[in-house]
Amino acid sequence: MRRTATRALVRLVGPILLVVVLLRIDDRDAVLAAVAAASAGPLALAAALNVVNIHLKVVRWDALLRARGIRYPLRRAWSAYLTSLYVGMLTPGRVGDVLRIRYLRHDLGVPYAEGLATVVMDRLCDLYVLAGFVAVGVARYSEVIAGRLAWLTWGGIALTVLAPLVLLVPGLAERALLAVSRRIAKEPASGAEPDAASRFLVALRAHVGRGLLLTLPLTVATFVVNFVQGYLIATAIGLSLSLFDVTCLLAIANLLGLLPISIAGVGVRELFFSLVFPALGLGAEHGVTFGLLVFAVIYLGVVALGFVSWQLAPPPSEPSTAPADPARP
Repeated sequence: MRRTATRALVRLVGPILLVVVLLRIDDRDAVLAAVAAASAGPLALAAALNVVNIHLKVVRWDALLRARGIRYPLRRAWSAYLTSLYVGMLTPGRVGDVLRIRYLRHDLGVPYAEGLATVVMDRLCDLYVLAGFVAVGVARYSEVIAGRLAWLTWGGIALTVLAPLVLLVPGLAERALLAVSRRIAKEPASGAEPDAASRFLVALRAHVGRGLLLTLPLTVATFVVNFVQGYLIATAIGLSLSLFDVTCLLAIANLLGLLPISIAGVGVRELFFSLVFPALGLGAEHGVTFGLLVFAVIYLGVVALGFVSWQLAPPPSEPSTAPADPARP
């Protein structure tokens, strides 16, 4: 219970940062006024693009599944993905991704190790493409992100890129996963655990190859849609930001949003924008307004879609009706 309470307190850092940022703004009424005066047309279009973004992600996941010989109906894949996004938006740590594994197991009898491999590769595509955009953003704002902050930022990008590669190194990854499973279970690993870890790694490494020629461009497309949404939000509140500036700003904010100190990056995003916007000739209140609208239009929009999906196709709780495929590694 003490560990759970500590984690809960850590995740409150983001909302606390948001409160601090709002209290430090000289003209807090300007934030509310800017939100109230935002143009409805660009905001509505940005919200509608959530559907396009999610569809691209579903198609990417479907491509990963098909690469392993798994045929999942697109409509059901939409339900599984939307519901997982809904839970993921409301909980830190990408917990919602586990639901997709459950859907696959229940509907098709896909082994958990195989389903986990597709979900992890799905996330790795996001991570590596985002790291590329972040590198461009850090270079763009090199005058602002300088000194020790620059070293820390570039070090974070390097760690983001290099750390997942451990999973692709034979031998090292197996030992690491076995150590993690023992730590979680707090007991010696059974003979089945190493086998499950091995199957997961085999399935994960099988995705490295020609399949990435489709999944990586799809990932880039999802981020481009996200950046266009940000540009539309900036236009709605009258910010003179180019699409390139919005791309750099949102890329860095998205990376910071992965920190396990808030849900959906709340507070961390607004703090970053409040620090960077003055360097762009804009007020800190503009940065906070932009961050709050990004959260409302993009993140809360996805939560709303996910809530509907949850009602129509809730996560399966009953035992699987599909037999597991014994031939699948």
